[in-house]
Amino acid sequence: MKRFTLRTGIRWKITIAIAAVGALITLALSLVVHSAARTSMLESQRDTQLERVKYIARNAEAGRKPPMGAKLNDPDLPQQLRDKALSGRLGTFIQNKPKGLPEVWAAVPLGNGQVLSLHSQFRESANMMRDLDRALAIGSLAVVLGGSALGVLIGGQISRRLRKAVTAAEKVALGDPDVRVRDAVGGVVRDETDDLARAVDAMADALQQRLEAERRVTADIAHELRTPVTGLLTAAELLPPGRPTELVRDRAQAMRVLVEDVLEVARLDSASERAELQDVALGEFVSRRVASLMPEASVRIVADEIVSTDPRRLERILGNLLANAARYGRPPVQVDVEGRVVRVRDHGPGFPEALLREGPSRFRTGSTDRAGVGHGLGLTIAAGQARVLGARLTFRNVAAPGGIDREGRAAGAVAVLWLPEHAPTATGSFPVVQLPG
Repeated sequence: MKRFTLRTGIRWKITIAIAAVGALITLALSLVVHSAARTSMLESQRDTQLERVKYIARNAEAGRKPPMGAKLNDPDLPQQLRDKALSGRLGTFIQNKPKGLPEVWAAVPLGNGQVLSLHSQFRESANMMRDLDRALAIGSLAVVLGGSALGVLIGGQISRRLRKAVTAAEKVALGDPDVRVRDAVGGVVRDETDDLARAVDAMADALQQRLEAERRVTADIAHELRTPVTGLLTAAELLPPGRPTELVRDRAQAMRVLVEDVLEVARLDSASERAELQDVALGEFVSRRVASLMPEASVRIVADEIVSTDPRRLERILGNLLANAARYGRPPVQVDVEGRVVRVRDHGPGFPEALLREGPSRFRTGSTDRAGVGHGLGLTIAAGQARVLGARLTFRNVAAPGGIDREGRAAGAVAVLWLPEHAPTATGSFPVVQLPG
């Protein structure tokens, strides 16, 4: 069973947390204030009622008639207060009613054995309590709204800093060694985001140093192998004709190609390669190169266009794509040129899922359906040369009209080269283009 997950931004989490804490605090304070105010008002009302009934009792003993509201031996007098008065003591009592306001009773015993009582509703104090509750509700709402606004501001600042850090980290992951997460985060306030940015920068620097060390080691090994491999090829030429000699020459030549490919990958990884730009008619260029590299392949020019690119590197990309289609795919191989886009398609088992997901990787040729020979450097070199040209090289599989073939595989692999509208300059950057308007 798939677990349900709710994804929210840190801004709203902080806002909700501050609002919830503010609401709980204001609710607790409101209850405390409400209870304390009600208790205080009731005690004041009881004291006032007791003083009044004592004053009326003195007048009654002097022979004066009790005023309206005061009664002798009131049958509605609560029994608890009646018993207290009959025992000769003064007392007050709060009578809560299910509906309506509470009543405050006060009673005093008279000398002739009678009980004088007085009661009134908690009306004026209740109005004051309603005003107090209304003020507490408005204040609580203001606190919650203010806390929410503060949470939005604080959470928004943290969220912006984290998004900047994510953007910078993505650029580092794409291979930009000059980006620093700490610089991208910026800001005056220092918090855990800066610690995270410094840690990511340190990790990126360490990884970059390790990759650079591995690149240098690979390049040094390839350079060191160049001389003995050349000597091996020369020595193979001196062997007498025969099948063993052909096998030795073939393996020596394959080793030489591998060494040259490794050196080329090392140069591309160093990001020091620069394109030598020329204006070429892309359709005509591709037609001539395909005719010489793979005569059996068909070329279709949908729309021709003059592009500014490096012919040598473009030929290298095209040759590697055709070689990959010839080695791992199935005929027919078709090359389409449409404006600045070049597509190379075969009708084989398709690219491996790992390549479609992660891109070309050196010394990984994918599944046995599409590999088994080679070193996985052809597409890696093609992708590297495309980066030098400022182009984009993508890979996908296509299905046959009926879906997939009998063996459950894709019905072809397509490599698409997207040449840029503005070619990179000699420094590797792109020119600034003034847009109209």
